[in-house]
Amino acid sequence: MTLKPIDIIKNPTLTVYQQFIELAKLAENQDTTIPLSDDYIEAVKEGAICDLNEGAAPFRPRYLIPDFELLMQKGCEFLGLPVPTDLQEATSYLLIFYRHITSGSTYPPYLGNIDTLLEPFIKDEASAYETIKLFLLMIAKTMPDSFVHANIGPYDTRAGRMILKATEELALEIPNLTLKYDPEKTSDEFANLCIRCMMKTAKPSFANDRMFRADLGDNYGIASCYNGFMIKGGAYTMNRIRLSDVAKKASDIDDFFDRVLPHYTKTMIDNINRRIHFEVEEAAFFKTNFMVKEGFLVRENFIGMFGLVGLAECCNILLGITDKTKGFGFNQEADKLGEKILQEIVKLTKENPLDYCEAYHGIAQLHAQVGIDSDGLDCSPGIRIPIGAEPPVAMQLNHSTHYQKYFPTGCGDVYKFDETWYNHPEALLDILKGAFEKGVRYFSGYEEGGDLVRVTGYLVKRSEIEKYRRGETILNSSTALGYGAAENGHALERKVNHEGD
Repeated sequence: MTLKPIDIIKNPTLTVYQQFIELAKLAENQDTTIPLSDDYIEAVKEGAICDLNEGAAPFRPRYLIPDFELLMQKGCEFLGLPVPTDLQEATSYLLIFYRHITSGSTYPPYLGNIDTLLEPFIKDEASAYETIKLFLLMIAKTMPDSFVHANIGPYDTRAGRMILKATEELALEIPNLTLKYDPEKTSDEFANLCIRCMMKTAKPSFANDRMFRADLGDNYGIASCYNGFMIKGGAYTMNRIRLSDVAKKASDIDDFFDRVLPHYTKTMIDNINRRIHFEVEEAAFFKTNFMVKEGFLVRENFIGMFGLVGLAECCNILLGITDKTKGFGFNQEADKLGEKILQEIVKLTKENPLDYCEAYHGIAQLHAQVGIDSDGLDCSPGIRIPIGAEPPVAMQLNHSTHYQKYFPTGCGDVYKFDETWYNHPEALLDILKGAFEKGVRYFSGYEEGGDLVRVTGYLVKRSEIEKYRRGETILNSSTALGYGAAENGHALERKVNHEGD
């Protein structure tokens, strides 16, 4: 059924602002400026490639990663913001700046390393805590989208501790939060505080700081779900390939590698390139936006993202495996096939370069996409083991070490724990240290039974999902996605990791 404006206008679950967004997207999708190849149109119809509802005319990049340190150092001429002199000015100026950051969801996908941004302004800790708490509350209520993401770490700071304390006290699903973790920079005490906070609020997640720095340089940020980018850059666009559907087009494994995978990979890269050309050459953003003019963003730091989902199902289909507990994640042949597939995709991205991606040498960067609400049970997010078939946390992390190295722009698993882990964060920290040393890039977890849960990469509240199910209006625009993922993909039914597993 074709969506009509009146369908949006009459939808009782949407706020007025959410209706604005949906109506604008409906209008944008009438544009036909970017030509679509016949191969791409056919791949979308087949379900092999997905445009993630980005819109037919990308008039702004999908993800923006501004340099907020520059705002603290120089202010912003366009917005009339001088250099901040105290914590109230610093938080107020950041909130003003955030309002002008666009993304695929219209909300800012990256808020900066907020602990290091605010730390220099902390004088009186009692008043500073109240200011930081109001700052986080303001973000949650004016940017109600779970893909809004802030960073802390790697160092232990007073601001970082206040952010953790306020996160637990407020129990808000927004903003998403990541700790940049390095065992040589991050104290065990601070890491354990982060683990306790994660158990109660499903955040922060843990990013392997050394791994991201090796891939993206020292100046990087984690945005949206778990997406890594260079500061002053971001992503022009992202398409994704559904490997589970692509596998069904092949007569056997040789046909998959010789014909099918190259066809769909090249088709998607071609479309990514067309969208990049439109943004750079025709849209006004890079020509006129104040963030570009004042150096908060640099066009050369942007990249086209090659998203993928369904690696587990792809391997199982190609090997004729129907029992998920005997396939990818449990079967050495399937696991080796999965790594071979990723290596081939990397090879194909190098052979089919992107334009206007200078900082990345023209090579599309792989992203293990978290899935969408309509994927269902037969297309697992990114490179994850299917939900319900997961082995214990240590085994699953060890499995991830073979795959997460291929995803500079983001990859991660989600783990559910029983409440006993909350009292022994040092046990989980030991596991994390070993996993990061072996090559795990990103780790997310939450405690079973809590209201705040991590769906695939973003956070929602179980209580808000229930309200949405009853047809009530919900402030967080991501709740609908969480509802769909829970209903169709059983995203909240992960196996529970018990202490001692």
